[in-house]
Amino acid sequence: MCLIVFAWRPGHAQPLIVAANRDEFYARPSLPLAQWPESPQVHAGRDLEAGGTWLGLGANGRFAALTNIRDPHQPPARRSRGELVASFLTGNLSIDDYLSDVVARSPEYAGFNLLLGNANELWHFNARSMEPVMLQPGVYGLSNAGLDTPWPKLLKARAALSAVLDDPQPERLLALLSDAQTAPFAELPDTGVGLATESLLSSVFIASQSYGTRASTALIVQADGTRRMVERSFGPYGGHLGEVEILI
Repeated sequence: MCLIVFAWRPGHAQPLIVAANRDEFYARPSLPLAQWPESPQVHAGRDLEAGGTWLGLGANGRFAALTNIRDPHQPPARRSRGELVASFLTGNLSIDDYLSDVVARSPEYAGFNLLLGNANELWHFNARSMEPVMLQPGVYGLSNAGLDTPWPKLLKARAALSAVLDDPQPERLLALLSDAQTAPFAELPDTGVGLATESLLSSVFIASQSYGTRASTALIVQADGTRRMVERSFGPYGGHLGEVEILI
């Protein structure tokens, strides 16, 4: 994922609301949201190049999602970050134990943010700070830096999420993820990729010939554990490829 905004509200009728965009090269092969045949408890998309995933649901209320940390100067990674999400969803370790393992082996991956949750807790881990944090109730955003780093796209999407929390229907969450307006040059971060690329990446929804938003996902978790997830898939220039909805 390249942008995740979410509301964590323990004790609420809808304790977790997530709206997320996965940005990737269109040429990288992947499968849309589905139940995994070899792990029926998992519902997620799949990266066919490395086998992992970017966001998904597992047994016993498990939720996991990941964003990359943008740094063109970081060394090549030995392992794919998507396996961090997949391993949590397919496993049975507690969040504490799993994060202890992630801390130990995080140098094997390029920079990342990891969200891990269950019915009672939601945790964030940033591979640069190396300190897992149990999140308190609130509305948050993750892009390709730290938690709530105030990039224009994050601020815009987080505010849009807050505005629909009175009635967070999937269509409203997907609508906020479709904003293709780029940020003014003066507001762009400097992550070392050049002004033109910073501008392209500054919109909530990215569309170009070779790289852009591949999937938009809306997740609504009910207090009784019911989870509804809707994913829309896109191709070059934002062409709509399909939609999948699950209710588990």
